[in-house]
Amino acid sequence: MGRAVFVVFVALAFIILDVYTYYGMNGVFGQGRFSKIFKFLYGGISAFTYFSIFQLLLYSISTQTQHRSEFFNFMGGFVFTIFVTKLLFGIIMLLQDSGRVFVGAYLYVSNMMMESDHSSTSFLPERRQFITTMGTFMAGIPFFSMLYGITKGKYQYTVEKITLTFKDLPGAFDGFRVVQISDIHAGSFDNKEKVRTGIKKINDLNPDIVCFTGDLVNAQKEEIDPYVDIFGEIKAKYGKYATLGNHDYYGDYNRNSKEEEKAYFDDFFVKYKKMGFDLLNNENRTITIDNESIQLVGVENWGAGRWFPKKGDLDIATSSINDDQFSILMSHDPTHWDEKVLPHKKHMHLTLSGHTHGFQFGFQMPGFKWSPAQYRYKKWLGLYQDGEKYLYVNRGFGFLGFPGRVGMWPEITLIELKREEAQSL
Repeated sequence: MGRAVFVVFVALAFIILDVYTYYGMNGVFGQGRFSKIFKFLYGGISAFTYFSIFQLLLYSISTQTQHRSEFFNFMGGFVFTIFVTKLLFGIIMLLQDSGRVFVGAYLYVSNMMMESDHSSTSFLPERRQFITTMGTFMAGIPFFSMLYGITKGKYQYTVEKITLTFKDLPGAFDGFRVVQISDIHAGSFDNKEKVRTGIKKINDLNPDIVCFTGDLVNAQKEEIDPYVDIFGEIKAKYGKYATLGNHDYYGDYNRNSKEEEKAYFDDFFVKYKKMGFDLLNNENRTITIDNESIQLVGVENWGAGRWFPKKGDLDIATSSINDDQFSILMSHDPTHWDEKVLPHKKHMHLTLSGHTHGFQFGFQMPGFKWSPAQYRYKKWLGLYQDGEKYLYVNRGFGFLGFPGRVGMWPEITLIELKREEAQSL
């Protein structure tokens, strides 16, 4: 019922914003020969918005299905898009109207002190059409960018390529290709063929290993069922490996019954095997090439936030690893790196994380990146370094909540490992 209350709140907020926005835009577009076109378009968009809210409300109070349609996701994304658009326009109008009220009150008091009779005079200045027009165009920026994000952006798979050089990388692994994906969130997908385009991009990279760093589902293990065969198509020369994210623990089972919990996760873990992934729950694997080896370590989720599971145990996962072995760690939440990985006695050369999604909204270009995620996480996207230790935070393969991505496109990461040769004197 919590989601139902939220949807009702959004609906009420929409009514207020709708009235305020309509009268604001009507001053610009509701006059002259464009009046009928404006009213038709505004009325049509508002009608579809309320229809979508009604459908979302019905979904929230009914028996939920695990797999969403494209139209359902579009409705949810469209409602949020319209809400943000009207909220931005409303804020601009409110700033203007606040100024109008202040000036009007000042004029009214001034005339009262002068004891003038202005009973038929309005002291409230007219809205400035320039500000209203500017507000309309400013609100159009999130409208069109978010509309793109919920139709095209959420499946706009982007390959990020980086090369990392290490002095102690075994020679046989010089040029070793690690492909990372994270945060699949299968319960949000709505198009199998578009997901398959991302799988094709992974295979085109000819990976030596593929590392999936958690959040296979939103909550229920059955969400992955329609996509098991698709993710089973991923190919890697030396194997496909996975670890768990915080959402993978949110399944519907009796928390007070160890038997039910075990049965739930036993079935869940079988799905990883069907996809060909070796799930590392506080474990490690040795990858050997030409009698040389590196260690791949995987921990269960560990998040610094108090609401996130803290099941990851780096001590157990690395108990059989020698101090001088080259090691790659898969850990879903990047807060684990600062809190546990950096101070740990075992040297993790490279840690692969996800979790943040880049908040699915922001900007990324050479030398600059911005997202609301940076106000929540110190390490939220891309490559970080502390001495000879690296952390890479992937922005995710899927999407959650808002059914789209704006600027923070779904990511496939290719990390090529290179050996730094000793310099001759």
